[in-house]
Amino acid sequence: MKTATQEKKTAPKAHPHGVIRRIQKGFPFRELEMLRQTIDLPLDQLAGKLLISRSTLQRRKAAGRLSPAESDKVIRFSRLLQQATELFGNVEKARAWLKHPQRGLGGAIPLDYAETEIGAREVEKLLGRIDYGVYS
Repeated sequence: MKTATQEKKTAPKAHPHGVIRRIQKGFPFRELEMLRQTIDLPLDQLAGKLLISRSTLQRRKAAGRLSPAESDKVIRFSRLLQQATELFGNVEKARAWLKHPQRGLGGAIPLDYAETEIGAREVEKLLGRIDYGVYS
């Protein structure tokens, strides 16, 4: 559980309309690179979790832009990483939690579970339960 002294000030959230427009346009490829660095996974592994094939990944890198569907997946993983970082207090602990099997997900690895939007929502729910001390 968080206490008032543990809560950190966070940057204001972007307005949903702006985020939606950015997704529809497709993120620059560097957004995927930044996620890769933050989440600390090899690009091939992260692309696999985002369901992006190796050949598509190479085309996106050459073009410098992701598709809207790929951008949506990148923001999904970024959202989970941010939520876990806020909960656990630092990115290292968040990465470790996201990469290891979790009993609350039936032993699934959160990043694997998050390959679908429904799975990502379940990971978010579990993080919320942990935050409120209702871990199951």
